[in-house]
Amino acid sequence: MRRLEALPNDLPAVELRARLPAGFLAGAAAVGIKASGRLDLGVLATTGQPASVAGTFTTNGAPAAPIRLTRKHLATSAGYASAVLSTSGCANAATGPAGDHDQTALAAALADRLGVAPELTLAISTGLIGSRLPVEAIRDGLAELIPAGLAATDVAFAALGEQMRTTDSRAKAASVEVRLPSGGDADLAIVVSGIAKGVGMIHPRMATMLALVVTDAPISPATVATILGPVVTRTWNQLTVDGDTSTNDTVLLLASGAAGGAEVVPGSAALTTLANAIEAVARSLARQQAADGEGATTLITCQASGARDDAAARAVARSVVASSLLKAAIHGRDPNWGRIVAAAGNAMVDGRPVALDPDLLAVAIAGVTVFDGAPIDFDRATVSRLMDSGEVLLRLDLGLGNGTGEAFGCDLTEAYVIENSAYST
Repeated sequence: MRRLEALPNDLPAVELRARLPAGFLAGAAAVGIKASGRLDLGVLATTGQPASVAGTFTTNGAPAAPIRLTRKHLATSAGYASAVLSTSGCANAATGPAGDHDQTALAAALADRLGVAPELTLAISTGLIGSRLPVEAIRDGLAELIPAGLAATDVAFAALGEQMRTTDSRAKAASVEVRLPSGGDADLAIVVSGIAKGVGMIHPRMATMLALVVTDAPISPATVATILGPVVTRTWNQLTVDGDTSTNDTVLLLASGAAGGAEVVPGSAALTTLANAIEAVARSLARQQAADGEGATTLITCQASGARDDAAARAVARSVVASSLLKAAIHGRDPNWGRIVAAAGNAMVDGRPVALDPDLLAVAIAGVTVFDGAPIDFDRATVSRLMDSGEVLLRLDLGLGNGTGEAFGCDLTEAYVIENSAYST
């Protein structure tokens, strides 16, 4: 019988706090977008030259106006930006040409306040689909926020993370400091930090969410883009709460270069170190989002090994955490391994089933092997007690190769149904 331990994690340890790297300012205000009166307008801005930026966005066929504007501006600026406008309480999605006009007007207002070109501004939004942004109220808010309300502090960055929240029960933040190998006498100390929101309408392609990851590392837009795609593939694209993909998904990675030092270039040890730091922050944020899924009580982590390749392992892990039956079983603390096997057998990569041989498959729940090519006798009451935890680890080994992957989800509860039955669009 195979004993399945948790997969090793060689990423640097993160702190669960917002930490603003050098070269950035942040701030947030309440301008009345949210009926609650909570923070709903935020700005992230550079203190000097524009930052190098890479972004990933929803694959939903109805992308929101802020995504269309951000894609357009990044293409025009060749991957540079001086500011990000964040609004919450209104998605500005499915609002037609008027919504695009609103977003363009706000980009111009932000650019005017900061003294930069409009194409150097980006936008993220979250909230009700089909609602229009209150342009004049946001303009007035920007006039109050810039410059007096912006600060180069961790508190200001944390406020920006708080502003992004809608149905999140708490803000999400993660940060890490690493030293980039320089090849000289002294390595370069840099900070990577991120904030994120999103606990509903979350499913891979990319996972439904907003996230800002910032660093003071010196790196070009082309090189920073080589980091973000693979990181999203292994983290946010492995996050699922309810099987729904949103109209506003956005991850932006911004590098100010304010730490100085030599530019991080492809193929260098510094690039590997920086990429690992960014992935550590992204992985932490994705796990925090899964743990705070709407109505959730339990974080589900599924780790798969022994697949033909990493893509197959990720697909299996993702299929397991996305299963409504499995999510319900986790909520009921039911060690029903049959639901895990069935979900693994539904995994697909590029429209084709993942190779799976039940005779070679092993499954463990909360550290206890329950299936290894055939059912194994185990103490159900003991495993059920082990599942009564804030996180349940599911481990699978396919016995077919060296591929590994993980995915993050949460249990399905009555509270999820209640919350979404009352959420108006």
